[in-house]
Amino acid sequence: MLHLTDKSLEDKNAWETAGFILPKFDRSDVMERTLNNPTWLHFGAGNIFRAYIAEIAQQLIDDGLTDTGIIVAEGYDGEIVDMAYKPYNNLGISVTLKSDGSYISKVIACVAESTKMDCNGFLRLKEIFEKESLQMISFTITEKGYSMKSTDGQLHSNFASDFATGPGDPVSFMGKITALCYHRYKNGAKPLTLVSMDNVSNNGKCLHEVILTFAKAWVACGHADDGFVDYINDPLKLSFPWTMIDKITPGPGAGVAGELRKKGLDIPDGMLTTKNTDIAPFVNAEETGYLVIEDTFPNGRPPLEKTGVIMTGRETVNKAEKMKVCTCLNPLHTALSIFASLLGINKVSDAMQDDDIVKFIRRIADEGMPVVIDPGILSPKDFADTVINIRLPNPSIPDTVFRIVTDTSQKLSVRFGETIKAYTSSNKLDVNSLDAIPLALAGWCRYLVGIDDAGNTFQLAPDPLLAELRPLFSDFLPGKDANYSAALRSLLSNSAIFGIDLYEAGIAPKIEEYFKEMMSSRGAVRVILHNLS
Repeated sequence: MLHLTDKSLEDKNAWETAGFILPKFDRSDVMERTLNNPTWLHFGAGNIFRAYIAEIAQQLIDDGLTDTGIIVAEGYDGEIVDMAYKPYNNLGISVTLKSDGSYISKVIACVAESTKMDCNGFLRLKEIFEKESLQMISFTITEKGYSMKSTDGQLHSNFASDFATGPGDPVSFMGKITALCYHRYKNGAKPLTLVSMDNVSNNGKCLHEVILTFAKAWVACGHADDGFVDYINDPLKLSFPWTMIDKITPGPGAGVAGELRKKGLDIPDGMLTTKNTDIAPFVNAEETGYLVIEDTFPNGRPPLEKTGVIMTGRETVNKAEKMKVCTCLNPLHTALSIFASLLGINKVSDAMQDDDIVKFIRRIADEGMPVVIDPGILSPKDFADTVINIRLPNPSIPDTVFRIVTDTSQKLSVRFGETIKAYTSSNKLDVNSLDAIPLALAGWCRYLVGIDDAGNTFQLAPDPLLAELRPLFSDFLPGKDANYSAALRSLLSNSAIFGIDLYEAGIAPKIEEYFKEMMSSRGAVRVILHNLS
């Protein structure tokens, strides 16, 4: 029996015979160097980190390109660290799920330390931020992590509290990050790069603006030195490169766990934290992956380009990010998840066996193509074709529709709003020519009713605005006449959600009509999807 421990890994022959790829380095030496002189700290201990970021860090060591590993901190769900890292001394298994049904299983051993952002963890993070060796910190904290205001325009309460109290004992995640930057400033103002790897448009700019807002508030209240704002704004001190990241990393699949057990690995069943994070000592992900980073690192960086990361300029990153997030992947994923939920389909790859859904998401990609600028490093058409023909249909990926539809309200402004705005500002394009995109938005409204196309109630996925939006639609029943105008007007005019007032954009009437058609009877969702020209 194989156990995920350093002692068990000493029997390399047993692991390799079982089909596991092992690290090529002496882990104890790498861990010691990393703890003493860390170069890379990552925030966000979830699947994308373990399946992609940690793999990059490990490849750097395996290939002799660096001699230090990576440290990870979790700011949202500390139980991830307690349950999936600490019991295994930060070791993990990364499983690559190939489209031909085969698996590649690799032991990830480059994580030297895992910590939470509680009191003790925050003190340890301050120690790390003091280190001159620290070159970069990176983030995979989801879109929610960058939002400072609620949809009513009010500052989140934790942010307001942190603005008032200063860097001594911040509560919010971004308040803590800013406090750590202030600690680095007070300990020599050493340079550092802060790399957002989240699917947020202009993510580096967003990260910079949030931290700068904290810095200005603290300086204004006398909680921080005047020079702190200059430190945040000096690109030779702190840089905030823009990035584009793309890798499908669903929660750990039971089938994958079974395959690992067949190899002799002793692992527990899937675990669920109290915050409903699905975790295990392994992660599974597709083999395709893209990471494009603006190359601005004032304190140096590891040779990331030698691991397949594309290092380039901001304009190219921006084009690649918009291509992926606004047209070629994320809108397709979101639209698929909405309609699969309504049609009672649970798995993403199963949804890609539905001809109507495939036709629908292909149409969404086609509608976005006229406003995509080719980044030069990746072909938009080839990218979208790969998504539709290879990546989403991959039956080995245990990705659920429920996971994808989670937090949809936080995604719509980028995934659909940007394309709508581009159409409205164009002299050559007519926003009324869009059909699939308004249908996707109408589908989300129909989703909020909480009743599927067969007339069955279903569980809505977590969303920070669910308590606010659900009451708008909770009294509606498919096949029952009702006045939908007030509910739709309240939602579709909300530019905080869609990035634009959809009535002012001229597209709301079409969304309203689609919604009414889908509410007309049971089975109407299927009919309108099938009849999409």
